[in-house]
Amino acid sequence: MIVHPGRIVPIYVEEDQALETLARADAGDKTVILGSHRELWEYPDQVEDIFYIGILGEIVQVLNLPNGSAHAVIRTTNVVRLSDITVEDGIFSADAEIIEYKDDEKSPETLGLRNLLVEKIQELSAYKKFKHELMPPLYQDIPLAPFVDHVLSMLVLNTDEEFRILCIPSWHDKLLHLIELVSTMCETAKVEESINRRVRQQMDNGRREAILQEKMRAIQREMGDDGGEMDTQNMRKRIERSAMPQDVKDKALSEWKRMRNMSPMSAEGGLLKTYLEELLSVPWGKTPSAPIDLHNARAILDSQHSGMDGVKERILEHIAVMKKTGKNQGTILCFVGAPGVGKTSLCKSIAEALGRKYQRISLGGISDEAHFRGHRKTYIGAQMGRIMDALKRCKVNNPVIVLDEIDKIGHDWRGDPESALLEILDPEQNKSFRDHYLEVDFDLSNVLFIATANSLNMSNALKDRMEIIEIPGYNEDDKVRIAREHLIERASRDTGWDPNNVVIDDASLRHLIRDYTSEEGVRELQREITALLRRTLLENDGEDVKTEFTSEKIDKLLSVRKSATLAKRIGFSARA
Repeated sequence: MIVHPGRIVPIYVEEDQALETLARADAGDKTVILGSHRELWEYPDQVEDIFYIGILGEIVQVLNLPNGSAHAVIRTTNVVRLSDITVEDGIFSADAEIIEYKDDEKSPETLGLRNLLVEKIQELSAYKKFKHELMPPLYQDIPLAPFVDHVLSMLVLNTDEEFRILCIPSWHDKLLHLIELVSTMCETAKVEESINRRVRQQMDNGRREAILQEKMRAIQREMGDDGGEMDTQNMRKRIERSAMPQDVKDKALSEWKRMRNMSPMSAEGGLLKTYLEELLSVPWGKTPSAPIDLHNARAILDSQHSGMDGVKERILEHIAVMKKTGKNQGTILCFVGAPGVGKTSLCKSIAEALGRKYQRISLGGISDEAHFRGHRKTYIGAQMGRIMDALKRCKVNNPVIVLDEIDKIGHDWRGDPESALLEILDPEQNKSFRDHYLEVDFDLSNVLFIATANSLNMSNALKDRMEIIEIPGYNEDDKVRIAREHLIERASRDTGWDPNNVVIDDASLRHLIRDYTSEEGVRELQREITALLRRTLLENDGEDVKTEFTSEKIDKLLSVRKSATLAKRIGFSARA
């Protein structure tokens, strides 16, 4: 509570720190500061928890109770500003500077403001902001200090505001500030009463949902911001300003008119709103163009991929045609090769060389045509197909989309997704691709589709849509060069090593490749190099000491690792 100077107040104390403070003051000069802590659930223990304003008081009487608590009677004398607050063993102490009050309690202006404040509080009481039995003391001829304290106890103010009022150095200004606060509360109460009256006039008995909805609209109208209607109008403006083709825009406006005539709380209204939001999120007409630089494209491919000269030349030929025509001319490229030969990373490099956004769609195990064409929007949980969703996520209509593992598409009773791909990958058909959810045509001719596969286990129709580029496995020399240029640095980055501390010659690399890997790609080689660095970190207590990995050291490190793995497997088998 907030107490002004000039009052005698009883205080009940039960916290140990407060009891100790009261006992020290009572045994001393009978002077104590009534402070207030910020909003805490426990007794404060930090200097920052205490407000910098307090009330100086004299202890009149202390009555210790049998349960360990105490009742104290304190006469408040001054408002003080606290400084150099310290806390020791939970006991707070501070230097106190008295805030001088102007003695204007009996001035005619102050008495007039007091009467005006009483009138404002009577006006506020008409809106049932507080109980009527609290009003009579305001009419009595009581001093201003208890009068203001009583007003503060009735009004709902935060602690900062109460202390702000406490610091005002004159009763005239204090009452003026209170009049402004009560006047604001009266105006707020009038607005609330107007809203409630309008709601009561328009409510439909028995329909609680309609009542809440109408009250929300009444509040928005009172604020001059009818949010629901504004959202509807904003959506119409967004449709009109979008770069949709005219037939798509007509479709969107038709659905918008249906949505406008429905309740926002209805299921169909929510579905239509979601549909329009998805339709607006599609990148209509967003075709950022970056100039194609063949020299830069060659440099990117050479820096990120070793070997594969024939494959890179075919890719550069494709990019050269795109530069000349300005379109995605030519067939769809399909990289076929064993796992780990760099098919997916090659697609990323193509996107970087062209300066386009990159999206990857994994096709492994997909057996539902709706993954590509989407669901009808009337179904529960309907959504766009993965092609349109990829365009939505990259926010442009000319990204590089990689159809990864196209040879692993499944087939079952839900449809034939491979047949849907035939339309997507045909440059003559995908100019008017229709997603079942959106129900409008979209031009996919700007998208550069690239497929990857581990084998040619595909239908002849699908293979006919693409140009198959086989990526052969790496020979030993290629693997040594790739390890030297890429794998050692990547393994060092993954394990926290400094690449300069990894010393391994070509002979040791060949030993690692011949005796510990048996693949066409380089993923297993990458894992073995990483295992060497991990094992060395373990032996060196987590430090990347400069180490030369000879053939003998490689055998020692990897044999320990493989023995531990084998022992674990044997132990598991024995327990089984």
